[in-house]
Amino acid sequence: MNLPTHLLPTTVVGSYPQPEWLVDRAMLSKVVPRTRLHAMWRLPAEHLEEAQDDATIVAIRDMERAGIDIVTDGEIRRESYSNRFATALEGIDDEKPAIITARTGSQPTPVPRVVGPVKRTRAVELHDMQFLRQNTDRAAKITLPGPFTMSQQAKNEFYKDDEELAMAFAEAVNAEALDLQKAGADVIQLDEPWVRNNPDLAKRYAVKAINRALQGITVPTVVHLCFGYAAVVPGSTKPAGYSFLGELNDTTADQISIEAAQPKLDLGVLKELSSKKIMLGVLDLGNPEIETVETVAGRIRNGLKQVPAERLVVAPDCGMKYMPRHVAFGKLKAMCDAAALVRKEIGG
Repeated sequence: MNLPTHLLPTTVVGSYPQPEWLVDRAMLSKVVPRTRLHAMWRLPAEHLEEAQDDATIVAIRDMERAGIDIVTDGEIRRESYSNRFATALEGIDDEKPAIITARTGSQPTPVPRVVGPVKRTRAVELHDMQFLRQNTDRAAKITLPGPFTMSQQAKNEFYKDDEELAMAFAEAVNAEALDLQKAGADVIQLDEPWVRNNPDLAKRYAVKAINRALQGITVPTVVHLCFGYAAVVPGSTKPAGYSFLGELNDTTADQISIEAAQPKLDLGVLKELSSKKIMLGVLDLGNPEIETVETVAGRIRNGLKQVPAERLVVAPDCGMKYMPRHVAFGKLKAMCDAAALVRKEIGG
């Protein structure tokens, strides 16, 4: 296992900006797709995988150059954090989507329909993990959409209730995660932003679904929460606290990843997670300016007031998919330099 041994290791949440020659970034900027968005890709199908591989190497090298300890593949092959995995499962109809309107009254969103038993019949992200492992000597993390979130991003037309659907998604995620672990993943992360969108439902079965998804996984595991991509959800609309957080102490995940910089989160809430490592968001992705090293170091120091250094992992707030690449790189470099500065201060 390649995991760093020093204090305050750095990582990314998952995604990194996809190059303009690979995707239509103007099209991407309008939506976080639930169904497939094939039109987003600029290359024909016969050249797409090679192009995605090349762009993935660029993302990995950027993270390494910035100083990231635990890298990802940048999720370069994905249209969104969740749709590629969710729509690859049996029982999901992506061709004739349902249209749903969020409780916030935002624009109608096409979502896949669940029309039969949800099953994973093939590996979805295995090549991603194998390629990442072949192209970095650093610790490697891969992300999967969480079962609760996927159950909320689809129209259930088969299962008796949403809990049964979430548990079916959990089985599929678990089968994939076990294969990713065998392929060399040092860390596996579940993205579960929707637990805070629907906390009442989450309190009923999200922990059970997360634990089923992580069953048998022996490498470190993370559950990531956020309030939405900064490019899509302005900081002024984000709450100052999570409606579903302490409950995650009951998950088998080793780490909880939270967005804290853009929403100016009251870090006192971290006391609710006394049994977990905290992956703390210290980069405001809603601010196009690259933070100074001292600004980011201050956010890390604030985290250390609530969490001992042995339990703190340094990260951006969320995925960096929607940012200009030079800004994403600059922010990561400032973050890594800030972590090194604070590490020196505390003798770690």
